[in-house]
Amino acid sequence: MRLPRTDPGRLVLVLCLAVVVTAFTATVPLLRGWFDLRVYYGAVNDWVHHGGSLYDYHLPGTTFGFTYPPFAALSMLPMALVGPNTAIAGALLLNLVAVAVVLRILAGRELNRHGWFGWALAACALALLEPVRDTISFGQVNLLLLALVLTDGWLLSTGRDRWAGAGIGLAAAVKLTPAVFIVLLLLARRRRAAAVATAVTTAATVLAAWAAPDASRFYWTHAVWDTTRVGRLDYVSNQSLQGVLARLAAPGEPSRTAWALAVLLVLAVWVWRTHKALRADDWRAAFALTGLVSCLISPITWVHHLVWLLPSFAVLAHARRLRIAAVLYGLLCSSVVWLWFDDASGLGGFLGSNTYVWITLGLLLALPTGRPRVASPPLAGGTGAPAPGAVGRTPTAS
Repeated sequence: MRLPRTDPGRLVLVLCLAVVVTAFTATVPLLRGWFDLRVYYGAVNDWVHHGGSLYDYHLPGTTFGFTYPPFAALSMLPMALVGPNTAIAGALLLNLVAVAVVLRILAGRELNRHGWFGWALAACALALLEPVRDTISFGQVNLLLLALVLTDGWLLSTGRDRWAGAGIGLAAAVKLTPAVFIVLLLLARRRRAAAVATAVTTAATVLAAWAAPDASRFYWTHAVWDTTRVGRLDYVSNQSLQGVLARLAAPGEPSRTAWALAVLLVLAVWVWRTHKALRADDWRAAFALTGLVSCLISPITWVHHLVWLLPSFAVLAHARRLRIAAVLYGLLCSSVVWLWFDDASGLGGFLGSNTYVWITLGLLLALPTGRPRVASPPLAGGTGAPAPGAVGRTPTAS
C-alpha cells in the first residue's frame, strides 16, 4: 500500500484512521471506566481525609483495593487535592505524555522523517493496541513506568549515564515488577546505574515507611505475598506463566513447584539472550527482552501490563521483520483471549486463552539481537556509549 505524499492526502488518511480508531474503541473492546484509577483515588482519599487504612479500602461494590507499595500511594497524594473528574483528566494527560516519551525513545528518528504524519500514524496504531487502550481506560500506571525505564535505557545507550538508574529505581518503588531491570544493569556491568536504581528504590521505600509506617508494615509483611488481593490467578486476563498453570489446574490450585521451574527456565533463556544483546551493545533488544521476561515471571500479568512488549515491536521494525510485527500487532489488537473468558478448557482453550503468553515466549526466544546495520534511534545503541562487554577495558563504562 502506497501512502499519500501530499499533506492534504495525509490529513484525509489520518482523519479516516481517527474515525476508525474511535469507532473501534467505542464498540469492540470492553471500556474499563477508569476502574483502577477509581481504586487509587478512593484509597488515597479515604487514607488522607478519613483516616482509613490504605490497604483496607475497597472500591464500593467490589472486592478490589490498593495493591501497590506505599510509595505508590505517596506519589498519588495530589489526587487527594482534586475531584475525581480532575484526577481522570490528569491521568489521561500523564498517559498521553508517557506515550509521547515512549514513542520518542523507541522510534523518534524514524517518525521524525515523516513529520507530523509519522507521529499521527503511530498514535493511531498505539490507540488500537489492547494493552495501551486498557492502560489508558483503566487509568493504570504502566505507560508511566515504561517511560521511566526507557529513559534510563536512552541515557545508557547515549553515554549520558550520570543519572541512569533513577528512572528504574522510581518505577520499582511504585511497582515491584520493574526491579528486574536492576538485574539487567548488573548483567550489563553498569554497576553505577544499578547502584543508583537500588538507592532510589530504597530511599523511596524508606520515605514511605517514615510517612506511613502502619501501611508499610502491613504491605511488606502481608499484602505483598497475597496474590488474591490482586485477582484470580486463572482469570483469562492473567497472561503470565502462572496464569497458564492456573487455568490448567482450575478449579484447583496451580503447582508452585511447576511455576518455580518454569520461571527458572525462562530466566535462564533471558540471561542467555540478553547477554548476547549486550555483547553487541544492543540496548534496545536488551531492554525489550527484559520487558518480556518481566511479564512472564510475574505471578499476575494483566493484559494492560503487556505495554512492556512495545520495545519488542521497535526491535522487530528496526530489523525489518515487518510481517511478523504486523501479525503480532493484529493479535494484540484483537482481544482474542477474551473468547475464552467463560471456559478455557480443552486444547483450544489452552492455546487460545494463553495467546499473549505464546507471543511473549516467542519473542523471548526469537527476538532479533545484535548491532544494527543502519543508523538507529537512541535506544538501539551505537551512539558512542561503551559496549557493556568492554567494561573491564574502559574506565568510563562504570
